[in-house]
Amino acid sequence: MHTDKKHISVVWFKRDLRLQDNEAIFNALSLDKPVLLLYVFEQILIEDSHYSERHWDFIKQSLIDLNQQLQHYNSKVLVVKSDMIPVINQLLNYFKITHIFSHQETGIMVTYERDKSFSRFCKNNQITWNENINNGVQRGLKDREQWIEKCNAYFEVEPLKFNPSEQQLLSIDEVEKLEQLFNTPSLETHLNSPLQKGGRTMGVKYLDSFFSGRYKNYMAYISKPVLARKGCSRISPYIAWGNLSVREVYHRAYHLKEIVHDKKALEAFMSRLRWQSHFIQKFEMEHTMEALSINKGFQKLKKNISTNYQEAWKNGFTGFPLIDACMRCLNETGYLNFRMRALVVSFFTHNLWQPWQDASKHLSQMFLDFEPGIHFPQLQMQAGETGTNILRIYNPIKNSYEHDPEGVFIKKWIPELIQLPTQFVHEPYLMTEMEQGFYNFKLGIDYPNPIVNIDETRKKASKILWNLQKNTIVKKEANRILKKHTLPKK
Repeated sequence: MHTDKKHISVVWFKRDLRLQDNEAIFNALSLDKPVLLLYVFEQILIEDSHYSERHWDFIKQSLIDLNQQLQHYNSKVLVVKSDMIPVINQLLNYFKITHIFSHQETGIMVTYERDKSFSRFCKNNQITWNENINNGVQRGLKDREQWIEKCNAYFEVEPLKFNPSEQQLLSIDEVEKLEQLFNTPSLETHLNSPLQKGGRTMGVKYLDSFFSGRYKNYMAYISKPVLARKGCSRISPYIAWGNLSVREVYHRAYHLKEIVHDKKALEAFMSRLRWQSHFIQKFEMEHTMEALSINKGFQKLKKNISTNYQEAWKNGFTGFPLIDACMRCLNETGYLNFRMRALVVSFFTHNLWQPWQDASKHLSQMFLDFEPGIHFPQLQMQAGETGTNILRIYNPIKNSYEHDPEGVFIKKWIPELIQLPTQFVHEPYLMTEMEQGFYNFKLGIDYPNPIVNIDETRKKASKILWNLQKNTIVKKEANRILKKHTLPKK
């Protein structure tokens, strides 16, 4: 036990893996005392079924990138595999920790419970835990009365600079001595995978290429499964894990809009950045959405579980080519554009008539950009269980012809259809026995027959959900939700 302990502050990285425009770091440095940068691979999250190896790899790549940037300041992040309280307890044997800085996390239930325990721990140990607002999301709001003003005020602030004074960050030597006290995980990852690589350096490259020209096709390509892969910004994982802040991206878009002719594309992009804050704010104010429908009237909706349907959907063997191509693509690359995400959820919840909760964990594990505040509100909206949004049941065949007319996306991800003419790529089940013979293709063997009747299941889902919209509880809840989550009319 050290009697004359060094006084330090700790920055606890969570979903803010960057040095620039990081308010936790900025506030810690303003105290003008030594700062330890800390990331903890928490057992509660490693064991949580919403997360998967691709998320941990992205985080590890982000930490390597952070450490490369910190070399200039003769510092590095202390990376530990543990739970947060034991880590701080161990550090208290060597330091007097006066402050811990982090952002307010709009996370899943286990992080909410962890934060409550950690808050009690800090009070018991006379540590001041400062949590800053993250991407404009406000904690403790009962409605949206003043949300837009507060959110605007957040976005109007210039992105914060990272400017530590000399030797203010704990040195590499000091951090490496601390590493001997902990279980420090390897940061090696599978760099040859088709997933986007983590880290601010890579995030800035995607952003630079978007703003240098790709943004011009943003609106034209946004719904196309192939073209969106280049026409969209592709920065969503860098936003989700905090390599980039929404505010700094918004500022760059704003300043670019002032000097270019393609203003509408940038305005559409900027509106979606603000839309991101809106949905996370919704989840912040309705945390039960992780497990239950936000509209209590839909909580009595019972659906028969089919593990066969669910497995076919997860692995891309439903007999509907665009659905299957989307799921196989997602499973391998971690990315789908927004419309295709809506399509696969609609198919799962409406055509397969499975509960959205059963889609939640597979999708969260596969989405490289898994963000709880986007994930759960979007799932429920696409499942038609809010009572406030228009019921949309997407037709996978119509969307296939409309957004992948030549079947390029389908053929890439379903190679068993590659030899078929375009019409049959969209609807292979229309082939006669003779036509199957022409192409040496056997429906039900080379590719599955459709597992449901798309028209019958759409009608059934539509009838049940529209009837529920008339339910007294659903209507009452819809009014409550609108009152709580829409902006007041001035």
